[in-house]
Amino acid sequence: MQQSHGIGFKEYSRKLDNRLEVEKRREEDYKKGRQVYAEVDRQLFR
Repeated sequence: MQQSHGIGFKEYSRKLDNRLEVEKRREEDYKKGRQVYAEVDRQLFR
């Protein structure tokens, strides 16, 4: 948690604002990963 999001678990679990920010970043990372996967998939299977 600390390494990937720059926030410790105690602070994450204590404040709602922190949780929302971390979850927002996780969602963005997930979407970017899916886009990269789709692009690679398109290039491989033309």
